[in-house]
Amino acid sequence: MCGRFTQATPGETIAQLFDLSGAPALRPRYNIAPTQPVAVVRSGAGGRELVELHWGLIPSWAKERAMGARMINARAETLAEKPAFRAAFRARRCLIVADGFYEWQKLGARKQPWFIRMRDRAPFGFAGLWERWSGEGEPVESCTIVTTTPNEVLEPLHDRMPAIVEPDDFAAWLDPGERDTERLAGLLRPYPAERMEAYRVGLVVNNPANDDSRCIEPAA
Repeated sequence: MCGRFTQATPGETIAQLFDLSGAPALRPRYNIAPTQPVAVVRSGAGGRELVELHWGLIPSWAKERAMGARMINARAETLAEKPAFRAAFRARRCLIVADGFYEWQKLGARKQPWFIRMRDRAPFGFAGLWERWSGEGEPVESCTIVTTTPNEVLEPLHDRMPAIVEPDDFAAWLDPGERDTERLAGLLRPYPAERMEAYRVGLVVNNPANDDSRCIEPAA
């Protein structure tokens, strides 16, 4: 799964990567956790837009907002089948802006946190889905991160990894008119391991209240 990630890249770089009309004003975040707002790129009426959505997808038919806490991730293999995700997979896809993420490796009775990023430290886009829910008055827009099987970097740490979309595939993934689910599913493959790196970090990241650069410092 993907339960924490980072986004500390300047807005100018984000705008260039995602082909946005302007540079978004984003504060550096080093420990983004479920149920928090996250920066998401999606197709809007005037082209691509960057918005903040609640992390934890709330299906349109959900009876309560709390359901989103169980929907922070969606398995790539079952997007077209699961009632919570299939409608969004067909028409409401997005890219969740990130420049790294964390995974916890089980070592006996304890868990060691690792930080994973691109070797060139470039930002990237997680494959995501979004929904709009109106169950309690004011509509809530929420999202989930799609996961897939791990590459060689992640395999020693966990049996899943977030699906990272190649920039050349951004247009297809974001296009609400693209309904070929087999083609879309083909974009959700493990990211090339040779372009990624992972290292151990300290336990400071375990507490979501700690949201600063200490979270990504290598462990002693």
